[in-house]
Amino acid sequence: VQLQAFGGGLVQAGGSLRLSCAASAPTFSNYDMGWFRQAPGKEREFVAAITWTGLRSYSNSVKGRFTISRDNAKNTVYLQMNSLKPEDTAAYYCAAGYSGGSYNTIGKYEYWGQGTQVTVSS
Repeated sequence: VQLQAFGGGLVQAGGSLRLSCAASAPTFSNYDMGWFRQAPGKEREFVAAITWTGLRSYSNSVKGRFTISRDNAKNTVYLQMNSLKPEDTAAYYCAAGYSGGSYNTIGKYEYWGQGTQVTVSS
């Protein structure tokens, strides 16, 4: 499975961005998908996840501002980010997981895309 994330950029605080992650897997609909982020000097952290059945989960820091969705026909998962804050600045990574495990843990996901940088200016 290959994942390619894109859509990052520079935005002012309060603005919006939509990240996309395109997957090469023919059985994309069977994968749980997640978004994580990593700021300089910090550990990679969970942002949002969507299961193969469509259930969603979010970190407390983005709940109410970010929305994860998927389009199985396009093999793509999205992260709509609204009301962005400077503390959202990070490289954002998408991930795909087929096995069990908690959706907010790195170990659950077998495949990772390259990061796409999001920078929020104050």
